[in-house]
Amino acid sequence: MTDTKVKENQGFEYTYSAKQQKEIEKIRGKYIPKTEDKMETLRKLDRSAEKPGTIISIIIGIIGSLLLGVGMSCTMVWGNAFFALGIVVGVIGIAILSVAYPVYKKITKRQREKIAEQILKLSDEITL
Repeated sequence: MTDTKVKENQGFEYTYSAKQQKEIEKIRGKYIPKTEDKMETLRKLDRSAEKPGTIISIIIGIIGSLLLGVGMSCTMVWGNAFFALGIVVGVIGIAILSVAYPVYKKITKRQREKIAEQILKLSDEITL
């Protein structure tokens, strides 16, 4: 922002504030219509390929962690009565946890195969 003042018999005084200019641009940016460029579309498509696999693997991981926790509680807190059951439940939890990453990879691969043509076409448009 600039401020210009005229002082008596001394000429002009000029002041610039970069901080105010940045704030003005930030506020102005909220009111300018958003236009999506091809690079942003490419990023969104890439993220859309990973999102379903991530969500499902997180759910699987939470379930596995909870089962592992229940199994640990059974063996440590109620040791005599539920020790064997706790071992079984804990091993099932570990098995479920070990499946989370391969499930993520498989779902992500499938999603990438679905949108591969769009990604390649769009990336060719951007690079050419």
